[in-house]
Amino acid sequence: MDETYTLSNGVSIPKLGLGTWFIDDDKAAQAVRDAVAAGYRNIDSAQAYGNERGVGEGVRTSGVPRDQLFVSTKLAAEIKDYDTAVAAIDESLATMGLDYVDLMLIHSPQPWADWRGGDYADGNREAWRALEDAYKAGKLRAIGVSNFEQQDLENIRETATVAPQVNQLLVHIGNTPEELIAYCESQNILVEAYSPIAHGEILKAADVAEMAARYSVTIPQLCIRYTLQLGTVSLPKTANPDHMRDNAEVDFVISDDDMDVLRATDFRDYGKHSFFPVYSGK
Repeated sequence: MDETYTLSNGVSIPKLGLGTWFIDDDKAAQAVRDAVAAGYRNIDSAQAYGNERGVGEGVRTSGVPRDQLFVSTKLAAEIKDYDTAVAAIDESLATMGLDYVDLMLIHSPQPWADWRGGDYADGNREAWRALEDAYKAGKLRAIGVSNFEQQDLENIRETATVAPQVNQLLVHIGNTPEELIAYCESQNILVEAYSPIAHGEILKAADVAEMAARYSVTIPQLCIRYTLQLGTVSLPKTANPDHMRDNAEVDFVISDDDMDVLRATDFRDYGKHSFFPVYSGK
């Protein structure tokens, strides 16, 4: 729980965090307080989650000094111009009731309604320019992107005065974008893994269950450990305090041979959640 990575700008980020997608705003504050009580110091939110108010309340009432917590949020995927991005950044700070956010990301290179669709290169550069200005003003301690592929990152880097420090991606056993992760590493961009338990659907995978049993751990623990050993930040989502504590019990090592097996695993069945663009691929 105390282990951290260091971003390219020298900012430390805890390796394990709490994802809050699907945690309702009226439940988010208690979820954050429970996570902090369990030892979490990294909390991830987004404008699109609709829970920034609750997350901010949880941070402010957690009983832990603000500078000991790492709080992230994301600029809505639909925002592709400078002025709207500037206003949205300030709105996130106001909604959360925080003087600064530790990390803010562009949520997607395309609006969700046109996932992996049209050309938004100029819009992403404008949104990025707004993040850069907020970063330089001290409103954001680090800035990055989410769901960006290599060409999207290269587009940002062409005109950036501050290079992206983070790329948050869908990474889990069965979905390991190794080439993109390697590219990010080569550019000193830290990868964060969202949905490291495949939105819960991987609990049904018999081969993963068998390996977890061999290590005497749960499937979620194996999944979280896998993403950590890939060198990513792991962001399992839960509002259940017992699951929060269990998810942090990952003090074991997956062997190199088993890591190779897990890298080669193909699992992309997201059940009823397959309609979400990040899971459907379109």
